[in-house]
Amino acid sequence: MTDNRISWHSYLNRRMLICVFLGFTSGLPLFILLSLLQAWLAKSGLNVKALGLFALVMFPYTWKFLWSPLMDRFHFGRMGRRRGWMFFTQIGLFLGIGAMGMLDPQTQIGTIAFMASAVAFLSASQDIVVDAYRREILPEEELGLGSAIHVNAYKLSGMVPGALSLVLADLMPWQTVFWITAGFMLPGLLCTLAVKEPVVYGVPPKNLREAVVLPFREFVTRGGWNKALWVLAFIFLYKLGDSMATALATKFYIDLGFSMTQIGVVSKTTSLWASVVGGIVGGVWMIRLGINKALWVFGVIQAVAILGFAWLAHVGASTVALAVVIGIEAFGVGLGTAAFVAYIMRETDPRYTATQFALFTSLAAVPRTFVNSSVGYIVAYMGWFNFFILCFILALPGMLMLLKIAPWNHVEHRPKATVGIR
Repeated sequence: MTDNRISWHSYLNRRMLICVFLGFTSGLPLFILLSLLQAWLAKSGLNVKALGLFALVMFPYTWKFLWSPLMDRFHFGRMGRRRGWMFFTQIGLFLGIGAMGMLDPQTQIGTIAFMASAVAFLSASQDIVVDAYRREILPEEELGLGSAIHVNAYKLSGMVPGALSLVLADLMPWQTVFWITAGFMLPGLLCTLAVKEPVVYGVPPKNLREAVVLPFREFVTRGGWNKALWVLAFIFLYKLGDSMATALATKFYIDLGFSMTQIGVVSKTTSLWASVVGGIVGGVWMIRLGINKALWVFGVIQAVAILGFAWLAHVGASTVALAVVIGIEAFGVGLGTAAFVAYIMRETDPRYTATQFALFTSLAAVPRTFVNSSVGYIVAYMGWFNFFILCFILALPGMLMLLKIAPWNHVEHRPKATVGIR
């Protein structure tokens, strides 16, 4: 029996357990800012315009690549580069989230905005180092499953501030709710203390200049400018069609005639679990397929799922159709994301993981920012059905680039530097 025929059960090891804990603790602060903070401020009577301005505190997630070289260059003594930065950001998040809930929204809204920005900065910083750590401990054959487990643990963390914390808010003061929610950071902190620092075979940056210059130089010289531009274009385009199709999904459902209750119940239940199942299936399936073939297979499923929205636009307000479309789209996204994240991980050099991974993921987020500002105009001009057909067509260039980026039968390999774990 060859290695690629080994049962996927053999991959459920200590490294996968680490992905669970770090994925959960990585996602929790983001969902606190998206769900718990918004509910707290809304219940305090903050008007909708001021509440909308709090979206600005999320800017660190888009610009995190700017300070990622610091995390490749500096370390915290015996704890090492990765564990030291994880410990520092997790302690900061625990204290910051708890302290934020002790403020008064009626009289300290400016301080709350500052604290929320600090939490967002620490959260984005934690994402940088957690992504780097995960890349460095996972061997090639585990990149897909490890990425899928991390992404799904990340999503499931949203159930704490988005459900449990809101229930607790009806039973106890907000200050207590925030400290209890912050306490869910502690399992990730304990994981950081329990794991060992990855061993990177190669020379990490010796100074800040090297930390900034060498990651970009390595990426360009690895295959030349031509290959580098192909990779960057692919990262930008692979999920463009799907990002456009879901940018105004709620508005689309409302226009079809669905009630807010129908949208909320179907979307919250179907999309979450379909995405989780898609991610897990994708990770396990990727063990057999490999990353290259998974990008092809999962990319096709992800693109075809977009046509479900066009079908829904044709059939109208059917709750069953809504559940089917949302479920299939979320499942396809779960598959596509598992392969896409695994590909990005493979394209990073272990010596500069934090900087390169942050750069790639920031670039991947650009389409979401771009389409959010343009989709409304496109829909107004084309109508929903034609818009979704356009989204499907825009998913094709990324797929065609696979001929160059990830040929079907190409032997997969990592960048020259290899990694291990003590």
